[in-house]
Amino acid sequence: MSYVGPEFDPSPPPKRGVGRPITVAVAALVPTCLAGWLVYQATSGPGGDDPARSLPASPSASTGQSAPSEPGSPTPSASGKDDKGDKDNKKDGEGDGNDSSTKPPASRPAANGPLKGRTVVIDPGHNPGNFRHATEINRKVDIGTNSKECDTTGTSTNDGYTEAEFTLDLAHRLRALLEKQGATVKLTQDGDRPWGPCVDERARIGNKAGADAVVSLHADGSGAGNRGYHVIMPGKVRSGAADTSAIVIPSKELGERIAGKFVEVTGSAPSNYIGDGTGLDTRTDLGGLNLSTVPKVFVECGNMRDAKDSALLKSGAWRQKAARGISEGIEGFLRG
Repeated sequence: MSYVGPEFDPSPPPKRGVGRPITVAVAALVPTCLAGWLVYQATSGPGGDDPARSLPASPSASTGQSAPSEPGSPTPSASGKDDKGDKDNKKDGEGDGNDSSTKPPASRPAANGPLKGRTVVIDPGHNPGNFRHATEINRKVDIGTNSKECDTTGTSTNDGYTEAEFTLDLAHRLRALLEKQGATVKLTQDGDRPWGPCVDERARIGNKAGADAVVSLHADGSGAGNRGYHVIMPGKVRSGAADTSAIVIPSKELGERIAGKFVEVTGSAPSNYIGDGTGLDTRTDLGGLNLSTVPKVFVECGNMRDAKDSALLKSGAWRQKAARGISEGIEGFLRG
C-alpha cells in the first residue's frame, strides 16, 4: 500500500561541491544502519510488515472478533444472510396478531390425528382486491335458481377493518387448528389472486376436492344494535345446475355443531336479528350453497357495523377463539 505523509517526503537534491564530506558521512553511517536493521529483523517477527506504514488495524485483526457495524447497517448472520431477510417462523393461529400474511406451501402433509384422511375446504369470504375489480366481480353467474353477481367487496367496520381481511385471517387460524387434528385443508383463495373467485367457482372448488365439509367464513354488515353470530345452511333447491337434495341434512348437522361450539368457546350470543335466537338460518338464494354437492355452511361471525361486535372481530384473541369454536364444531361433525 502506498502512503504519503510528512515522514516520507523525498529528500531534497544534494548541493554541489560537498561530495566528499557526504561520502565520508555515508560511509560512517553504513555500519550503524546495518546494526539497526539486524536488531529490527530479530524483533519484528515473520513477514516484516512495518507497523509505522500500515493503516490502523480493525478490531478483528487483533481480537478475532467482528468489528461493530455502523449504526443502521444490517448485521450479517452466521449463514451470511442479512438477519432482516429471515422470515417470521410463527405458525398461523399463534399469538394475537391481526394478520397471518405469510403464504403457505401449496400442499403440506397431513399430521396424524383424529381427522386424518378427512378433507376440509375453507372459503374465506370475498377478496381484499375485489374493490379494484368492479367489472369482474359484478358480472352475473348462474347459481341454479337465478343469476347473481360473481362476488362482492364485502363489508367493513366503521374504522375500515374489512370483512375480506377478517375472513382471511380467521381462515389461517382455522386451517392451523384443523391440520393439527390431521385434516387435509384447502382454501378457496389465500390472498393469492387479484379478485374472486366467483361464487360458482367457490362451490366447484369444494366439490372437486370431494370435501367432507366446507365452511364459508363471513361477517355481517347489518345496522348498529344488531349483534351476534349465525350459521347459514342450504335449503332444498333443485333447479338448473343446483341440486342440494343430498346435502341439506348433513349440512344442517354441520351447522348445528358449529353453532353450539361457537357460543361455547367465544361466549358470543346467537344473533338477535336472524334465526329467532337459535343462531341458525336456512337460505336458498346463495350460489355457494346452491351449487355445492358436499356438506357446506356459511358462518356469519358477528356484525361489523355494531361497535361491540366490531371490537370482538378486530381482536386477534377473539378470532382465535372463533377459529377454535368452528374447528371443534367441524371435528364433532366429522367424527360423528
